Order: sequence, then structure tokens, then C-alpha cells
Amino acid sequence: MSKVAELDSMNSQLANSNQALLSDLNATKADLTASSVALEDSKRYYNIRLDDLERQHKRDLEDSQRQAKVEVGELERQHEMECEDLRKRLDAGLEEAKMRHQEELQAVSSAGAKSQEETETELAQLRKNIEGIEEELRQTKVDISCERNSSSDLRIKLSEAASHTIGLESSIRSLRAHVEFLESDNKSQSHAFSDLDNRLQNAIRAAEEAKEKLRTEETLRRKLHNQVQELKGNIRVFCRVRPSLESDPADAVARINYPDSGTDFKEVEVLGPEEKNSLGKISTKTNAFTFDRVFSPTSVNADVFGEINQLVQSALDGYNVCIFCYGQTGSGKTFTMSAEDGMIPRAVKQIYGTAKTLEEKGWKYTMEGSFVEVYNENLNDLLGKPDEIDKKKHEIRHDMQKCKTTITDIVTVQLDSPDTVESILQRAASNRSVAATKANERSSRSHSVFILKLMGENSTTGEKSEGTLNLVDLAGSERLSQSQATGERLKETQSINKSLSCLGDVIGALGQGKDGGHVPYRNSKLTYLLQFSLGGNSKTLMFVMISPLQAHLSETLTSLKFATKVHNTHIGTAKRQAKV
Repeated sequence: MSKVAELDSMNSQLANSNQALLSDLNATKADLTASSVALEDSKRYYNIRLDDLERQHKRDLEDSQRQAKVEVGELERQHEMECEDLRKRLDAGLEEAKMRHQEELQAVSSAGAKSQEETETELAQLRKNIEGIEEELRQTKVDISCERNSSSDLRIKLSEAASHTIGLESSIRSLRAHVEFLESDNKSQSHAFSDLDNRLQNAIRAAEEAKEKLRTEETLRRKLHNQVQELKGNIRVFCRVRPSLESDPADAVARINYPDSGTDFKEVEVLGPEEKNSLGKISTKTNAFTFDRVFSPTSVNADVFGEINQLVQSALDGYNVCIFCYGQTGSGKTFTMSAEDGMIPRAVKQIYGTAKTLEEKGWKYTMEGSFVEVYNENLNDLLGKPDEIDKKKHEIRHDMQKCKTTITDIVTVQLDSPDTVESILQRAASNRSVAATKANERSSRSHSVFILKLMGENSTTGEKSEGTLNLVDLAGSERLSQSQATGERLKETQSINKSLSCLGDVIGALGQGKDGGHVPYRNSKLTYLLQFSLGGNSKTLMFVMISPLQAHLSETLTSLKFATKVHNTHIGTAKRQAKV
């Protein structure tokens, strides 16, 4: 019972305690409600107070800014006064420094008088040396002019000798007829017969002497012609600027000048883009280049061929000749080489005309043409069957003793007339590898090489000659960043750039002129194919073709710098491939 009472007592106490706690909770809730109301009142008060403070701060800030402007103006005036005072002190110091500098300069001038006299003496000696060199140069020009005049005189003499020979042969026939008549007459005419017989023998001897003189003068002509070509240089560089197209905007043309256009036509200046330096000054860099001949956009293929026709004559005389066009896509390489009036048709036409003339002097020529391309370091026969272009394997073989090059399993065409060349060019153009790039929608992706072999024999003297004319249309030289090629085009561009780089390495190695020095012909199929047409036993001409457009300015300058490197190269003396 006592436990039950205790439990009841405890329950009573707990109930009282819960009642008290409930009362406290209700009081606390009332206090919390009052606190929330007070808090909201405080927030409204402080927000109002904050807005007042912000407005007061803005007014104070504006007052401070006005005060600061006044103070800054005052400081600027003080600074200007101090700067003016400092400028006056600096001017005074500068004037004093100038006076000291003039005194020192006078001292240095008096001390260097002796050195100046020695310098003037050296300059006088240098002027004498220069005058001597100029005199040698003038004498050389005179010698060249004399040789040209001599060559012209020899041609006139050859023509006269030919006419004289024809006249002598006519006289011989007449004398023989007269001799036959005299033989049938009586013995009283024996004295006249003897006299006529002597005259006949003299005429025969004169005719033989005239023929021998004709052959000698032809040999001399060839020798003089080669000497003139050597004086011009075994490796020459011509620059040609293609005209702008009708589709090109007028403001898209780069600024290209020709300083000596009225005299020598050897200089070209390319003005770079306008540049602003750190001081804000705008300047334009002038890039000047000098070559053996520069053709402006107004020139035509006839003008160009007029400068290279003597090299074509050298191939007919038994020399290896190489003419190649270098430049970016769209600069006019293929037009210069393979157009209807391009270098290839004109060269073949000239060769036929000259060979026909030389027949009177005992020469008979046979001509063979082939057309190949170097594509991704592989040789393709452009005159072969279209379905076999990239399937046949062709090898380059060199005869080191005879300096002759052959290519296995390619089509070689006997050139019976100049008209044959047109069909060859059409076949080659249809088979050549082309594709679209960012630089041009139809870009040549290979190097094409037209090989013309000229074999001549003189039936009178027994002399033989073998010359080769290589006319090369190189693939576009634009850098990878310019062509923006991808995939298969990327591989082609890398191969093209590698072969052009190897061409520059070969020319650079030839320019060092070391006997027995290594020339890296084998680094590229192109240079290996042209080994005997680039070395010292050949005559080489490079056309650097450039675009007139401002957008191509970077590639134009790159091409001109490469051409300058080639122009500064001397590859030795050419050797004629002839035998008796």
C-alpha cells in the first residue's frame, strides 16, 4: 500500500510539475511573440536609419569629390609650375652639357686628325682598286660585245659561204659540160682543155675549202654561244609576277614596284603591310630583290621565251638544260610552261626550226619526249594508260660515265613534228594529280617533268651530240598553314614541302663548290631524277612565280627569299655531251 501511495504522490507531483512547465512554456511563447514584434520594429527602424545613412553618405561623397577636384586642380597647377621650373633648370644644364660636349668634340677632332688622314689614304687606295675593277668590268663588257659581233659576222660569213658553195657547184657542172664538149673536139683545142681542167680542179678545191670553213665556223659558233651563256651564269633566276584576274578586287592587289623597269628589268620591290610601332607611328617595310630578269604582269609568254631561247639552243648543242617553275599554287607556273604559247610548245617549235636549218651543215637530229610526275615520292608516267598511272613501278637509273638518266617502263614518244607536243600536253594534263585546297580549288599535287632528249649526228664530220632539256612545273610551294590541308591532302602537302626543301639543299650543296663534296640528290625523287640537270655539267634556269595579291604576301616573300638563295649559287661550268 505504501508503494501505491508513493506512486500516487509522485504522479501528483509530476502533474503539478507538468502544469508549472506548461505555464512557463506559455509565458515563454508570449515573450517570444513580443520579441518577434520588437524585432520587426527594430528592423524597420534600422532600415529607415540605413537609408538615411546612405543618403547622408552620398551627399558626403559628392562633397568630397568636389573638394578633391578642387585640390587636384590646385596640385596640377603646382605641378605645372614645378615642371616649368625643372624644365628651365634642365635647359640650363643641357646648354652647359652642350658646351662641354663641343669642347670635348674639338679635343677629339684634333686628336683624330691623324687617324682621318690615314683613313682618307686608305679610301683613296680603295677608290683606285674600285676604278681598276670597273675598268676590268668595262673591258669584259667590251669583250662580250666583240664576241657577239664576231658571232654575228660569222653567221653572215656562213650564209655567204653557203651561197658561194652553191655558186661553185653550179660552176663545176658547167665546166664539166664544157670539158665533155672539148673532149669531143679536135686536138687543136687541147691547150684550152688543159686550162679548163685546171680551173675545174681549182673550183673543186675551193668548194671543199668552203665546206670545211663552213664546218669550222659552225663549231666556232657553238663555242662562242656557250661562252656567252657561261658569262650569264650556269644557274640563272627569273622572276615573273602574274597579272591580277578580273575576279580579284582592286584593293586586294599588293604593292609591287619595279625600280629599273626602264633599263635592266632586274629589280622588284614588295611593300609589306603597314605596321604600328610602340610610339604609334605607322611604317611600311620595303623588301627589295634582284634577279637576272624580272617580268612584270604586263609581260606575255613570248617575252619570257625570248630570254630563254638561247638555253634551248644549248640543249640542241649537246648540253643538259633544266628550266623549272617555282611558286605557290595559282601563281602561273602551269600557264607559263604548258599553255598553248608556253615554254614547252615554243621550245619544241624552235628546236625543230633550228634542226631544219642545221641539216644544210650536215646535222640530223632525232627527238624523244616523255612526261612524268613525282607524286608522294613516287614516279608516275603521265603518257601511260590512265588505269595504270599509280600501279606501275618506275625506277630511275643513272649512267655515271655518260651522265645520262633513264626511267624504266615509261612511254617515250618520237617527236616527228611540233604538233605532236600539243597531244602530249593534253594527255599529261588529264593524268596529272590535282585536288582542291584552301589555296586553290584546283591545285597541282605533284611535280611534272617534261623530258626532251635531243640526239644529233653530223654526217660530214662524224661528230655526235646528246642533249637533254628538262622543263619542270613544280607543285605549289605554299606552307601547310596556308593550304590548310587535311587527310590525304595533308600527306601530299608534306611530301611536296619535303621535296622542295631537298631541292634547296641540293642547290646549296652545289653552291659550296667542293670537289667530291656530298650532294644529297637521293633525299628526294625529284632531285635524284634531275641529278645530271642540276649539277656542274648542266645549265639551270629557275622561274620564281609570284601572285600579285595582298592575301598571298607572306607566301610571295617566302618564294622570293628562296629564289634569292638560288640566285646566289654558282654550280660550275657546264660540259657538252659530244663525241667524234
